[in-house]
Amino acid sequence: MKIAGFPTSCDIYLEVDGRKVAVVQSYSARAARSSQNVEAFGEDEPVATIPGPRSHVVELTRLYATDEAIRDGLNFHEMEDFSLVICKPDRRIIYSGCQWSTISEVGTLGAMVVEKITVVAARRIETAV
Repeated sequence: MKIAGFPTSCDIYLEVDGRKVAVVQSYSARAARSSQNVEAFGEDEPVATIPGPRSHVVELTRLYATDEAIRDGLNFHEMEDFSLVICKPDRRIIYSGCQWSTISEVGTLGAMVVEKITVVAARRIETAV
């Protein structure tokens, strides 16, 4: 039986080709969508609103590469088309088709640590656990 609780850093991770390559300590997600008003002749207000495309931007804080990914030479700057997986007690959220837009690093000798990566995702899928 799984105990309900808040996600931990082991529950937030990056995947490349179905393989976990890094765990993430925390994240902040933002979705946005543009919309367009439909106006009709003689009306003072729009008669409808048409939804536009969505964008998903997620800021990840404190990424730690897995030992296997480090051995394989993982380079966060070269990552493309990866997924971010967030496991919550009642559901799993997967951001796929991800590309990074900014990377800020702070590290020490021998440690593969990236402080912040801002990710833009093509898709967001939410499934029940």
